[in-house]
Amino acid sequence: MGKLYPYLFSNDARKQAEFYEEALNGEIVDVKTFSEAPDMPEEIQNRVMHLVLQAAGQHFFMADDVKGETKAGTNLDLVLEFSSEQTARQAFDGLAKGGQVIMPFDKMFWGPMFGRVEDPFGVRWQITTEHP
Repeated sequence: MGKLYPYLFSNDARKQAEFYEEALNGEIVDVKTFSEAPDMPEEIQNRVMHLVLQAAGQHFFMADDVKGETKAGTNLDLVLEFSSEQTARQAFDGLAKGGQVIMPFDKMFWGPMFGRVEDPFGVRWQITTEHP
């Protein structure tokens, strides 16, 4: 069984998260910037790579769109988290059939297995294993 998380992409993830934090009486519990990732360009070092917001009994993930392509209606991924690599890989491979792999399913520097795919219907998915 997997867990589902909405992942919002933003032109200013911190500002958007602060709005939701206030509006939904939530809390920003983690922020990672691109400075924490290997070989990132200088101009995006202080941008948000991954932010976790707890609000309304839910976890929301957010990130800055460093390519500047985010507009309303295209700024949401669905994240499915699995406890086993095998189940996660099956989900990733299944969603990729007839779709497009955005980021191959592989071991990530932050710990878990992770991949990003757009299914044949245009829905973007992030498939991951639980953080070790």
